[in-house]
Amino acid sequence: MNKRRGFLYGMLCLAIASFVSAQEKAEVIINADLGTQTISRHIYGHFSEHLGRSIYGGLWVGEDSSIPNTNGVRNDVIKALKQIKIPNLRWPGGCFADEYHWMDGIGPRSERPKMINTHWGGVVEDNSFGTHEFLNLCELLETEPYICGNMGSGTVEEMSKWVEYITFDGESPMANLRRENGREKPWQVKFWGVGNENWGCGGNMSPAGYAENYRRYATYCRNYGDNRLFKIAGGPNVDDYRWTETLMKNIPRGMMNGLSLHYYTFADSWTNKGNATGFDDNEYFRTLENAVHMDELLTRHSAIMDQYDPEKRVELVVDEWGAWYNVEPGTNPGFLYQQNTLRDAILAGLTLNIFHSHADRVKIANIAQMVNVLQAIILTEGEQMVLTPTYHVFDMYKVHQDAVLLPADVRCGTYDRLERSLPAISVTASKDKDGAIHLSFVNIDPANDIEITCPVRGAGNNKITSSQIITGENVRTYNTFAQPEKVKLAAFKGASYKNGELRFKLPAKSLVTIELK
Repeated sequence: MNKRRGFLYGMLCLAIASFVSAQEKAEVIINADLGTQTISRHIYGHFSEHLGRSIYGGLWVGEDSSIPNTNGVRNDVIKALKQIKIPNLRWPGGCFADEYHWMDGIGPRSERPKMINTHWGGVVEDNSFGTHEFLNLCELLETEPYICGNMGSGTVEEMSKWVEYITFDGESPMANLRRENGREKPWQVKFWGVGNENWGCGGNMSPAGYAENYRRYATYCRNYGDNRLFKIAGGPNVDDYRWTETLMKNIPRGMMNGLSLHYYTFADSWTNKGNATGFDDNEYFRTLENAVHMDELLTRHSAIMDQYDPEKRVELVVDEWGAWYNVEPGTNPGFLYQQNTLRDAILAGLTLNIFHSHADRVKIANIAQMVNVLQAIILTEGEQMVLTPTYHVFDMYKVHQDAVLLPADVRCGTYDRLERSLPAISVTASKDKDGAIHLSFVNIDPANDIEITCPVRGAGNNKITSSQIITGENVRTYNTFAQPEKVKLAAFKGASYKNGELRFKLPAKSLVTIELK
């Protein structure tokens, strides 16, 4: 009996060892000469709504502030945003967009009417940050503005006049009003949202009702001069596939350039969002499991779009995405202020990799939101500013903007929890216009390093020219104003590249990007 028990114990150990060995090794095969799709830089877009301290105190402090600023916008935030090359910025909402009347936000600031922000915290909105301030900020950042027009409580005339005010260079009441307010030449504005979340806060419309309204509003959003609007329809909420089909069926292709999709990641559900910090390993797993649901959503919405638009002329625009947790204790519940951990950096890496894999249809995306709200890349408090772990992912991943997506065959083990499994690693490979190859790896396993073997076929005689890593003490680690660099972008050592094969150990709970030239 003892011999049999010893034999069974030995076999069990061998099985466990084999499993661990398989889990801790991965092969990733890259075909560097077979890419056909381009990763649009616009999936690295951002979103800033009149919500909490996103605009006021986050971006805008006013010209008279003691906080260093340029034309009222914080210099530290400007510097941080220029570093990551943000390609577009969505404004003024969100739900706020459908109660925003743009003429309240022009002219002398002392004369602008005040309003109550009924959606977000019931605070006074003084309209000191309006059209001119936003578009001047976009020029300063060298980023493309994405304006979301008010269909919910606004009129066709109001939206039409806003387009005219911004983009018309001729003689008209709106163009002349813009000149009176200090801007002689029109701005160039490409991205234009015709409403927001019209299934909910944007009017509680039916899909057929919204499609009819969209056709009417979009007709009067005109192109002036050489400015060409890229019109984005208010698309579905998460998995409302009927909404997608109705819009694709009822809106002529020439009238709609993009269809939006909103999806937020909770630790569990809308009623149980979980906490931004202090979560356990089960909650960590559930959050990432919910994050990768994005892939199914994109696949199924794209399949419907393919039926009506096989040429893929209508782009899928994920203009609100990110983690949504319970607000930080002691803060205004309507301000949606939350901390940001290494878990959120991993979530961002997974999501961007998913967007890359759908590069044929997904061309624009906007993380929610840029400063002090939800999965923010920047947090501020008075004169202080801190970069979150998510910021560093956008800094690391900017190399993929407008690069050619390279096919990647990933063979890896799983990260197991709650009797469920997720692939342990996620990978993106791309080649930029100068021929540099960038390989980004995400290891979601919080405890196990993974040995990576990565043949790069068709790459030529390249060598490693840079390697970067984002990691931390554990997945709950986050940056504070007192300790701003607990999670940061750092040099990564230990990778080797020989005879067309990359080898390295991918640390637990990390993101790594390696450049080959």
